[in-house]
Amino acid sequence: MSVSHTLLALLESGPRHGYDLKRAYDEQFGHGRPVAYGQVYSTLSRLLKGGMVEVAGVESGDGPERKRYTITDAGVTDVEKWLRTPESPEPYLQNTLYTKVVLALLSGRSATDLLDVQRSEHLKVMRELTRRKVDGDLADRLICDHALFHLEADLRWLELTAARLDELAEAVR
Repeated sequence: MSVSHTLLALLESGPRHGYDLKRAYDEQFGHGRPVAYGQVYSTLSRLLKGGMVEVAGVESGDGPERKRYTITDAGVTDVEKWLRTPESPEPYLQNTLYTKVVLALLSGRSATDLLDVQRSEHLKVMRELTRRKVDGDLADRLICDHALFHLEADLRWLELTAARLDELAEAVR
């Protein structure tokens, strides 16, 4: 995910301090992976240099000065362009798992064992995501569904590959 575009888009609702942006980011998108304060402030620094944001005010207090940032017209244009640009589908044509299966076959190791272990890992993660989904809000459910659909596709590939191992072994030897 583009942290810079996400922070820019969050600024469209009005000026915010860096810690406010971090909190908003984490509430909406940080599910299990919050953005680091350092990343927020380094991103804001780059956006400031790039003319995408500007300082809307500086507040003094007991601690360091706190800057409030606001999005510029150039920032709004950049967010609009980013939102209209489709994400590239990830075809995974150079898949690490496929590479491991082929190398296992070439080395005489058990590709079946490799696929079984991978299937177990996928199922474990799917169970965790399903539990999280049951207890989660709508955002959690949608994020978990996205991940689960990808894992289901991986499981289908694992099953197909297991069924074709003899054929694959012939092809790679």
